[in-house]
Amino acid sequence: MWSPFGPYGTIMSFILVSTIPLRNLLSRDEKSERLKLSELPSEIREKGYKWHISLFVIMYLYKVVIDHHNEPIKARVGGYTHWIHSIEGDFTFWAQSALKSDLLTDILSFHYLYVYLFTIWFLPIYFILVKDHVMADKATLNYFVIYVLAVPMYLFFNVEVTSSFIPGMEALLYHDSWYLEFFTNNDPMDNGVPSLHFGLPMGLLILNRLHCRDLGISIREWRHRELDTFVIVNVGIYFFSIQYLGIHWITDIVPGLLLGVICAIFCHKWQPILRNRKIKGWKSLIPSRKALSTAIVFTILCGTFMVQATIDGPGTDEDVPNYRIGSGDYIIETIEVHSLSHPVTVEISNLHSRPGLIPPEEKIICVISMRSDVVHLFDRGGFSDEYEFYDLLDLPHHSNHTIASGESAVAVVDTNSIFDTHLVICHSPQFTEEVRITMNYFDDELIWSALLVSLPAFFITGLVINSIMNKSDHVEGEDPAHVDS
Repeated sequence: MWSPFGPYGTIMSFILVSTIPLRNLLSRDEKSERLKLSELPSEIREKGYKWHISLFVIMYLYKVVIDHHNEPIKARVGGYTHWIHSIEGDFTFWAQSALKSDLLTDILSFHYLYVYLFTIWFLPIYFILVKDHVMADKATLNYFVIYVLAVPMYLFFNVEVTSSFIPGMEALLYHDSWYLEFFTNNDPMDNGVPSLHFGLPMGLLILNRLHCRDLGISIREWRHRELDTFVIVNVGIYFFSIQYLGIHWITDIVPGLLLGVICAIFCHKWQPILRNRKIKGWKSLIPSRKALSTAIVFTILCGTFMVQATIDGPGTDEDVPNYRIGSGDYIIETIEVHSLSHPVTVEISNLHSRPGLIPPEEKIICVISMRSDVVHLFDRGGFSDEYEFYDLLDLPHHSNHTIASGESAVAVVDTNSIFDTHLVICHSPQFTEEVRITMNYFDDELIWSALLVSLPAFFITGLVINSIMNKSDHVEGEDPAHVDS
């Protein structure tokens, strides 16, 4: 697929164009509850939706901060993909190898990006456009809170995508000329645990059921039951597509579901408190002494454990691979731009994975090149029909390295412009090789600010633990008059 606007611009255009038609479809039984677009500005003022807009802006800036920390601290925290692989092995490979087709790849690639962005945008705006401010609050909070909860895992428990570790499995989504630049700019590809493509919609589904429980109705009687079904269907598609496209491990779904539960409980409890702030004042946002104590203690314990267990911990073992390359396969790692004055040191090790005599031809070939020089070569998880790996050597590139098993190579890459994103592309001609790639950025001391931005996740979880242990009073739901029974 190709578009002059790129993946993000194209998909956001689809989302904006489809918002009103899908709103009309899902609310066809309650046309009187639809908000006219001309009424939207006044609705934003009357219902206090300004903080929803602000939360999306804060979320964008927060993600920029998190992404800025991800790569520089990896030398200090390492990776744990080998742990996940030891649990489930190559099980996800069946989904791709059994059903692979170009048409299915194109459909699921578009769905993977489209529906996730659609979920983030459409769910809050849908509830606004059908005059349900309670669920608009909860949907917006769900998006923000679940990402906050995922931050410690994303920063301190790096797990590569399945296509980077299972020999023979192709990165059907990432290694494609249309998506490659977008994902290497926005996805570190080592944030496998947890899967928010699964956790985010699951959080909303749980919220829906908590909400209906407070209303005293079943989900089938709820006025938004069609939307709930729509989300369920897409969760089912995601369960398959994240395996098929070479992205997530099945294990990734478990912490995604767990975070969805924590997020839903938190949002359900705190939405009415946030709504009543104007009446009860800012002090109403301060948790009770017991809840505050539980959250602080939990934060201290988790923060201490994370420092002791992950920083310079088992994930940094130089003898443990963070990539595995099958015979004839290749993998891609991104060198990000973090400084225009300090180079990035890249160490690539071809680990000795088999005992005994090593054949002399056992090796990997790695090319470091500007992304813009090679992005056009890729298509649906491989090279385009007219290209192969060795064509990289004929294109402008920073350096290339042939690394025998048990040996390493070091390259120093200068980034003199914010557009100087480089790719490390490694290929194994004949054997399955275990590889470790370590990037050393100048600002690896960001480890301490990374710890700081992880603490809100533990604090929120502490509040949820307290609320479970101490059942609170009934939480205010939507206006019963708006319930289509």
